[in-house]
Amino acid sequence: MNLNLTGKTALVCGSTQGIGLASAIELALLGANVTLVARNEEKLRELVELLDISAGQLHRYIVADFADNQHVQKAVDNYLRLCPEVHILVNNTGGPGSGPIIEAETDQFLKTFQMHLINYQILVQAVVPSMKREGYGRIVNIISTSVKQPIVGLGVSNTIRGAVASWSKTLSLELGQYGITCNNVLPGFTETSRLDSVLEMRSKASGKSVDEIANQMKESIPIRRFTLPEETAAAVAFLCSPAAGSISGVNLPVDGGKTESM
Repeated sequence: MNLNLTGKTALVCGSTQGIGLASAIELALLGANVTLVARNEEKLRELVELLDISAGQLHRYIVADFADNQHVQKAVDNYLRLCPEVHILVNNTGGPGSGPIIEAETDQFLKTFQMHLINYQILVQAVVPSMKREGYGRIVNIISTSVKQPIVGLGVSNTIRGAVASWSKTLSLELGQYGITCNNVLPGFTETSRLDSVLEMRSKASGKSVDEIANQMKESIPIRRFTLPEETAAAVAFLCSPAAGSISGVNLPVDGGKTESM
């Protein structure tokens, strides 16, 4: 199976923690030149030094604040002037605040739409010309299992994640002829700071301890545990590899079997 990404360049968003960082590490281990994308330059500078360089990789970082679409556009444009060849884009952005959808302000929808889908559109439009030239492109969007099964208490997130999934499917139909695939990885309950916030939210709402809530959530998962970021990252890395060249337009849950839909 060809998992070799030597000579390929990957942009990985939200890559200073959690699934984003784990994905960057996995892609580097497969030989890719990895560019970390996040807003905290201090963390970026520290973490880029930890990526594997055994295949002679050259790793970089981009400072980009996803709360500002113009900042993202300028940052990626500046990057491409120096490094015009990009083969892999991993879109990943932290989830919006929790709460019932009926209580959400309209501004929450707008800000989340801009932070997620609009930034992804900016990045895709920037890197697809390079992917077309190279005849190789992998776009992987890290979304949520809410695409298949909405999560109670995450109304805004459910809505915007669904929009991203539809956008991604459309891209897969348009770009496949150029050797570019577009897929979504759908994490379930994964051991990240995002899960910590969900546990806190449910604990406050129910009056139960965080440990009680965590144990209840694990009981709802067939493998009876939370997923590790590294496990989700392995799925991301595979979809970015040559071996996954015929997989496009799919929503892949990495959730221990929790999603009940087919």
